[in-house]
Amino acid sequence: MSLIKRNLVANYLGQGWVALMGLAFIPLYIRYLGMEAYGLIGLFVLIQAWLALLDMGMTPTLNREMARFTAGAHSPQSINDLLRSLEILCFLLAPLIAAILWACSDWLASDWLKADRLPRAVVAQAISLMAVVVALRFVEGIYRGSLFGLQKQVWYNGASAVLATVRQAGAVAVLVWISPTIQAFFLWQGFLSLVTIVVLAQKVHSALPESPKPPGFSRKAIEDVLAFAGGMIGITLLGILLTQVDKVLLSRLMTLEAFGYYTLATTIAGVLYMIIIPITQSLYPSLVELFTQQDQVTMASVYHQGAQLITVLTAPVLMLLSFFSEGVIFMWSGDAVLAQKTSVILSVLVIGTFLNGLMYMPYQLQIAHGSTGLIVRTNVVAVALLVPAIFWAVPRYGAVGAAWLWALLNVGYALIYLQFMHRRILQQEKWRWYFADVLRPAGGSIIVGLAAFALQPAAFQKRWLWLIFLLLTGLLSLAASLLMADRIRPKFFAIMNRAFYG
Repeated sequence: MSLIKRNLVANYLGQGWVALMGLAFIPLYIRYLGMEAYGLIGLFVLIQAWLALLDMGMTPTLNREMARFTAGAHSPQSINDLLRSLEILCFLLAPLIAAILWACSDWLASDWLKADRLPRAVVAQAISLMAVVVALRFVEGIYRGSLFGLQKQVWYNGASAVLATVRQAGAVAVLVWISPTIQAFFLWQGFLSLVTIVVLAQKVHSALPESPKPPGFSRKAIEDVLAFAGGMIGITLLGILLTQVDKVLLSRLMTLEAFGYYTLATTIAGVLYMIIIPITQSLYPSLVELFTQQDQVTMASVYHQGAQLITVLTAPVLMLLSFFSEGVIFMWSGDAVLAQKTSVILSVLVIGTFLNGLMYMPYQLQIAHGSTGLIVRTNVVAVALLVPAIFWAVPRYGAVGAAWLWALLNVGYALIYLQFMHRRILQQEKWRWYFADVLRPAGGSIIVGLAAFALQPAAFQKRWLWLIFLLLTGLLSLAASLLMADRIRPKFFAIMNRAFYG
């Protein structure tokens, strides 16, 4: 099995298991903590996203430079010096992050969030604890990026699956048998993050060859990657503005309980990323190596295969979560009220998330090229349009208005950004992306969904009936999408042929 295929399988098995663990335990978190406390978990995710700015491009830079090291662009000394330099910066920033968030906890609890049932002191304590967890998760990032760049994805996914199981199942055990409080939840998360840092750091250092001299802080190592890291900082800032401003405003304008429902819809729509990210993580190091070697033909092939695979696998999920959102939530949680309050937001959010996911392969192609300027300029324009629109739409239409803006934003990316990207990179491949990689596979899946819409169960009383309906509809949709995918279909049939006939 080739390295790309092995990494792809490992990413799906590992990250699929991580996703399953995360989704499986959400109803239990809501049952033991309540929707307001689950809203605080949503705030934790939001703060973690914003603090990615302080990563200063370190994680994607290490991912790219480790991949370049495997292609021969670094010596053992230079790559070890780069890692040590970024470790020092990271360990200096982490305590600062925790201290600032800790200092803001009372203000956030009293002046920003609108909790009805949770006491202000409890909310403030939870925010103080999440400050420590966020700082630890920040440190995890540099080792995760290093392992993916070093093509240690099989090992990482195995370790990640084990740690995720302990993290999620252990959190429920803590809530059930020790303390059903949000403070206990974050204490457990902090402990597991500390364990994760130790495990990942040990693996990264053991995977790198020993350098002639002991690694240390190197100003030259930082300067060599500064331009790329600077571009990534700009991309990260603008990306956070584009994807998180709605949540910031909603956390301020809505009650903590209502924000919990929006967080739940966002989490379910994020299932698409769990399908997409393993593909792009598997292919990105190869794209970097192909750019380094100037192999345009193979690069185009890898690009289209990745883009088409993303569409084939995500279009059926889009169809299920958009057309049958209430049924999906009811089948998953068994709570008809939860399904009714979340479904409309989810139906719209997943459209924008699907379109955003289609941009991942073009984005990876451009980052592998080392060109960040177009991404920055495009996101500047998008932010200039989106932020005023959110200030107008959220007070009037609430969460659904924010969800529609997310969808419209990503329509613009698919129609406009891609045109400019392909003027510079793989100039002849644009229309193949639109028609062969996206429209044909997605169209087959959506046609099945429209046909199934009239046959859906009439009531939300039997979870098993919805499970059967969704499974059959999803499988038929996946088959239709696969049959319309000219690059993925032959590979799928070849795999099936080997499985049955050896």
